[in-house]
Order: sequence, then C-alpha cells, then structure tokens
Amino acid sequence: MKNGALVISLDFELLWGVFDKVDWREKKEYFKNTRELIPQILQLFDKYNISCTWATVGMLFNENWEEWNTNKPDNYPEYSNAALSAYKYGMAIQSNETEALCFAPGLINQIKNTPLQEVATHTYSHYYCLEKGQTIESFETDLRLSIKMAKKLGVELKSLVFPRNQFNEKYLEVCKKQGIQNVRSNPSNWYWKDTKSESLINKVFRTGDAYIGPNNKSYKLSENIVAGNHPFSQKASRLLRPYYPNKRLNTLKLKRIKNEMTKAAKAKEFYHLWWHPHNFGDHPQENLKDLEELLMHFDTLRQKYGYISLNMCETGKLFGL
Repeated sequence: MKNGALVISLDFELLWGVFDKVDWREKKEYFKNTRELIPQILQLFDKYNISCTWATVGMLFNENWEEWNTNKPDNYPEYSNAALSAYKYGMAIQSNETEALCFAPGLINQIKNTPLQEVATHTYSHYYCLEKGQTIESFETDLRLSIKMAKKLGVELKSLVFPRNQFNEKYLEVCKKQGIQNVRSNPSNWYWKDTKSESLINKVFRTGDAYIGPNNKSYKLSENIVAGNHPFSQKASRLLRPYYPNKRLNTLKLKRIKNEMTKAAKAKEFYHLWWHPHNFGDHPQENLKDLEELLMHFDTLRQKYGYISLNMCETGKLFGL
C-alpha cells in the first residue's frame, strides 16, 4: 500500500466494561451522556468520511433483562476473582432502571447503518482472557454466543478487541476457528506489556505518555503479523484520553496526537487510535470538540499526503483477509 492510514477502534461496553470498578447508581448520568454521544460521534465520522471499528460487548445486543436471561452459556468463565463475572453481576442488578446501562441494540443498529462503520466484538461478557480460573473452552463458548447475537442483527463479526487489552496469543486459534480475521494487539512499550497490572508505575507511564515523549507510535503494517496462521494482529498506537479541564494538558494531548498523525502520514505508516465511547461521558461537548479537532487535522493530512481512513476489517483486507 502506497499510503499510510489512520485506524480507529472503539471499545463499546457501557456498564459491562466497568461494573467491577464503579457503583452504577453513581454513573447513571455518565452513561446517559454516553448513549447521547454515540449518534453525535457517528455524525462526525460521517461528516469527515471516517472509518471506525466498534468492538461491541455482546451482552449489549440484548433488548432487556428478559432476553439477557435467555442467553446464557453452557460453560461460564470461572474466574478466581468472582467479582469479574458479568453473569453474577447481571443477576444482582436486574431492574428496569439498569436496562439503559446494559443494553443497546438500537445504538448498534445506528452504528451498523452508518457508512464506513464496522460492528466488531469485544467478546460477549467482556471476557478477561488472562485472568486465573477462566479457560480456552469457556472463551470459545463466549465468542460463539457473541457471534450468535450479532447474527440476529444481521452482523457478521470479523474483528475482535480483547477486553482490558488482555491480549492472549494462545486464544488466536479459537478466534480464527470462529471466523475472526483481525484482532487488536497492544502497543510495544514496556508499560503495556502486562495489561493485568494496575501498578502505580504502569499508570504513571501510561498517563505521562499521553502528553510528553518521542512521537514514535506509528508503524509499517508488516510489523503487525503474529507468527503462525492466525488472525491479523493490528497494533494499537494511542489511547485517546478524555478531556481534562486543564487547558495546558489538554492542548499537549491534542498536539501530541496531531504530531504523531502527521509523522505517520509523511512516512506512509499506520496510526491506530482507540478509546471507549463512555470515556466521553464527563464533559461530553468538550470531548466532541476535541475529537472534531483531530478529525479536521486528519482531513488536512488526507488532502496533503493522501492519508486514508480505515477500520480494522478494511485494514485486514489489505492482506487479503
């Protein structure tokens, strides 16, 4: 390929992505904002002709708790830490009040019907592939259930993002067997190697990297191939951190991403930007403004250098997938 590309993937989770970390009662406004933001993000993507992969937790495909209760696997992930089980959590919070936090088939249909958008999978239950107690068999069961739910909405899953970035190379064969052609892998920096770790040093370096340091996040597409006949592994470059009410830091963050995108466009390299839609739940309008600023910069690079926009499935097709 003669030009590089901006690849965007979003981890679409709602409450399923953070249930073990928050009290849902304190996050109702946050997720209400998230639901309202998604159509606005889609409008921006449509305005600037942006391709994007929406890695969607399969539980979101359910209409309500009644349907959720009918879609249970035969083989549950038995995490040593029971607090990580979406099934145990879901059984405990079922009410009309929590349905908007846990289900979103209408939003998934909006994504599916917007040009250049790919509905992908984030597993069915926000499955943790490196946690003690779970097995490759329960992962495959989970993935099959995600595929089944997607098909009900007319979606054929081709790409996968591992929840919490718990990339497990041993599970790639299962992905391939179930028709997954692309997966997102992690940045090569040392502080992204152990994604289970929430140590202070990892947090400090991951946060600091958003603002300062060398602009070396883009790559040649050939650098992404994992050895063996597996799905195409597409390395993430940069987490788009949410708006922070500090003008200097926010300006540094946006400048850093724009500089990295420019470097990638000039070098004809790939730059993979990702975030969670719910990251925009606080300060929603400021976050949308920041996103549009980045998309406008991309549009300038497209006109000047022929830089293009691709989702994960479109990127995989460059390798004949």
